[in-house]
Amino acid sequence: MEDALEPEKKRTRGLGTATKFATSYPRAPALTTVPQAQGQTAAPKVPKKTAPRCSTAVATVLKNQKPGPAVPAKKPGTAAAPPKPGGKKPSKRPAWDLKGQLCDLNAELKCYRERTQTLDQENQQLQDQLREAQQQAMALGAERRTLDGELARVRAQAEQGQQELGHLHARVLELEAWLGTQEGLVQELQKEQLELQEERRVLVIQLEEQERRLQVSEAALSDSQAEVTSLRQEAAAQAALLAERGERLHGLEMDRRRLHNQLQELKGNIRVFCRVRPVLPGEPTPPPGFLLFPSGPGVPSDPPTHLSLFRSDERRGTLSGMPAAPTRHDFSFDRVFPPGSGQDEVFEEIAMLVQSALDGYPVCIFAYGQTGSGKTFTMEGGPGGDPQVEGLIPRALRHLFSVAGDLSSQGWTYSFVASYVEIYNETVRDLLATGTRKGQGGDCEIRRAGPGSEELVVTNARYVPVSCEKEVEALLHLARQNRAVARTAQNERSSRSHSVFQLQISGEHTGRGLQCGAPLNLVDLAGSERLDPGLALGPGERERLRETQAINSSLSTLGLVIMALSNKESHVPYRNSKLTYLLQNSLGGSAKMLMFVNISPLEENVSESLNSLRFASKVNQCVIGTAQANKK
Repeated sequence: MEDALEPEKKRTRGLGTATKFATSYPRAPALTTVPQAQGQTAAPKVPKKTAPRCSTAVATVLKNQKPGPAVPAKKPGTAAAPPKPGGKKPSKRPAWDLKGQLCDLNAELKCYRERTQTLDQENQQLQDQLREAQQQAMALGAERRTLDGELARVRAQAEQGQQELGHLHARVLELEAWLGTQEGLVQELQKEQLELQEERRVLVIQLEEQERRLQVSEAALSDSQAEVTSLRQEAAAQAALLAERGERLHGLEMDRRRLHNQLQELKGNIRVFCRVRPVLPGEPTPPPGFLLFPSGPGVPSDPPTHLSLFRSDERRGTLSGMPAAPTRHDFSFDRVFPPGSGQDEVFEEIAMLVQSALDGYPVCIFAYGQTGSGKTFTMEGGPGGDPQVEGLIPRALRHLFSVAGDLSSQGWTYSFVASYVEIYNETVRDLLATGTRKGQGGDCEIRRAGPGSEELVVTNARYVPVSCEKEVEALLHLARQNRAVARTAQNERSSRSHSVFQLQISGEHTGRGLQCGAPLNLVDLAGSERLDPGLALGPGERERLRETQAINSSLSTLGLVIMALSNKESHVPYRNSKLTYLLQNSLGGSAKMLMFVNISPLEENVSESLNSLRFASKVNQCVIGTAQANKK
């Protein structure tokens, strides 16, 4: 066995010696190769005429290989690498050349590894390109949705401009017709003036004739005295007629108040308006058909009173596995304001109700809805002092000041006293407080104005007389700074309390000994969203939880009070909540109530919107008795 292995060892030693010897010769020119892939180098040409048998085999392999990607140069004494797969296989080594075969296998393995690494790099590049393409597609989709929203807004503005142009054209025609009427009236007056001048000339002639007769005869003198007596009687008759017309004017004013109240009662002493706020910048556009405003049974041009909301439930499905159709929810109110309705359009609808407070009827207007639905904007308006976005509070007081000025010519004088409080966690706070009392509510309580009095007042709260719009603006600005707000999941600055703006109106007619008085209450209710059972209760969340519980409890009490009044129950739970206790004189049978239910147009708020609409529908079905004016 040892003799058999001896030739093999000799051949191995000869191979090593020959390899070492071959390295001492000058290197031959490199083999000509085709262009190589990135990251590969050309293999050096094996020197010719090497004595050992192994070198001759390597030269034979390189000669028989097809041109292809070269492999990195090997150290002296190692065998050449085999060709890449797919090329012409090298000549088979002798069975005793194990080391050469091992070198071939190692070279082939290295080629495979390099090719694998190259393919991995290409694959990674393709994946990066794919992700970049997906990101570009998402960005283009978002930009398209933004442009669609902008196009819809521009179209709405164009339609509004066309409507305003039509209104202006109609106004021009109306003014032209009025001008023609006035010109005709002027002509008639000029004609009448000429006739009177002619009549005066005739009377002058008659007077001269009478004077001549007086001078001629005493009978003419007695006739003149009789005429003077007649004129005195006519003057007395004119004075009596003036007094009669004053009585008639007063009677007409009383009839106007009575008819105005009857009109409000026909509309309902409890009315509910629904207002949908527009989509704000940065919010997703709701799907088409999510909110519809179908026309009523009357003329299509009548203001909308119906609202339809579609809700899709992914948990429901049909037997075929397809998603179920969206559920349609229909609601009907006294008036529905779509997202495009302006503040002036909203106030125009309630201006007559505000007039009732001046006539001596308690009036209460609520803004109800979830956080971020536009309640505070409806009541107080937007920031910046833009007259177009003024809320109901400044518009209502401007209207009252104007009407009170008109009634002053009939002998009426009015005074206005304002207060502004908030109810936070069943604690009354004065929003008009200044100095050290600012933000403190422990010393404010709801009490009777005096023994046997039905009027309620808030102790230690400021009651400020107001007579102009600037004074009201200053009070609103102070109240905004003092009101309790916090960040919630729906709104960055959410009102966490009920704010109640009360205006006590007192009127007096000294000539007739008449007096009237009534409060006007404008209430911005806190957000009506429900509790989240899966909410993690950290320190801040616990505070929000207590606020939400107090808010929902007071809103629930408000609903119970309205239902009790509607059902004419003997006990009305006013005292179950500070809110209803403070407003009880403006919720009973002698009061007129209006509730704005504000909802969000976003599909993500559909659950809270449905809850608000259902609560408002229950209130809309309630009926309170005939209102009575507070007169003395």
